[in-house]
Amino acid sequence: MTEAKLLEALKNVQEPDLGRDIVTLNMVKDVVIESNYVSFTIILTTPACPLKDLIKNDCVKAIHQLVNKDAVVNIKFTANTISNRQDPHTILPKVKNIIAVVSGKGGVGKSTIASNFALALAKDGAKVGLLDADIYGPSIPIMFGVRGERPKMMNVGEKGMIVPLEKYNIKLMSIGLLIDEKNAVVWRGPMASSAIKQFVSEVFWDELDYLVIDMPPGTGDIHLTLMQTVPVTGIVVVTTPQDVALADAKKAIAMFGQAQLRVPIIGLVENMSYFVAEELPANKYYIFGKEGGKRLAEEYDIPFLGQIPLVQNIREGGDSGVPVMVQGDEISRKAFSEFAGNAARSISMINSNVKVEKVAEVVA
Repeated sequence: MTEAKLLEALKNVQEPDLGRDIVTLNMVKDVVIESNYVSFTIILTTPACPLKDLIKNDCVKAIHQLVNKDAVVNIKFTANTISNRQDPHTILPKVKNIIAVVSGKGGVGKSTIASNFALALAKDGAKVGLLDADIYGPSIPIMFGVRGERPKMMNVGEKGMIVPLEKYNIKLMSIGLLIDEKNAVVWRGPMASSAIKQFVSEVFWDELDYLVIDMPPGTGDIHLTLMQTVPVTGIVVVTTPQDVALADAKKAIAMFGQAQLRVPIIGLVENMSYFVAEELPANKYYIFGKEGGKRLAEEYDIPFLGQIPLVQNIREGGDSGVPVMVQGDEISRKAFSEFAGNAARSISMINSNVKVEKVAEVVA
């Protein structure tokens, strides 16, 4: 066996999402060959890649069929999150991917989705930040158990920066960490938009693979400001199967899909898809309708990222400050992990096709 023969064989193994072979994509590193023993490392495009086993099996098969049928193959995996953000002078130059989690209406569990999405990405080794951009109803401090805590300040060069809190390996920032939660946030649109700009540009996020932004419900000033301020990699749309929620989700899809914004849609996730009772885990009760989100994704030809069940543990975790991805039931954790894996794959595909970074320009 030689390294040249090995790489030639591995050219028959494709990265399932990107549609090119792993050698051309420069994913194979650190090849070691000793007699019948071969080892190498595959660099995945995302730590949350759910297709590791498929790639591994294809590699072993290619080596046995084309190089040495008796080879003992040892494959290691690591990850280097790809990004289309190439301009070092842009805002947040060390953040590889900025993901906005949006919904057309309130009450669909957007903050719960954003929180556990961030945790699921971090579980697989990614560096993740979570920005609570829901100015009027911040809930991230409650969901992460940091109510009453205050972020510190530090000097970066000659500029004072806010240092985000850290909990469960997630960097956190929210307006709820800066004000008394008993006080109402009464701000006009320009004030809220200014606050969002500060959270993006005056918080020391440092190096991140993903910055997940929990957006306010609806389609308004804050959404437009964010798209104009930073190059958002894409959006995740949250809905429930209910017709009322689906109607508003359509508005969110339409807003970000219009020509003057051109923000990629990573996909749609359906929350509260069905109720599962702890004592009857095999039974599913479709309280808000069945597969409405899946049908909506098919209608608009966008990726369907998964279904999140309506489980008591998810609500309890959010209220207690210990999200279900940290400590929860297996059904919920599996659902969020699959959703995060599908979203990470969609982000990789977006990045592989988008070469030039642009901030959205909104036409009045």
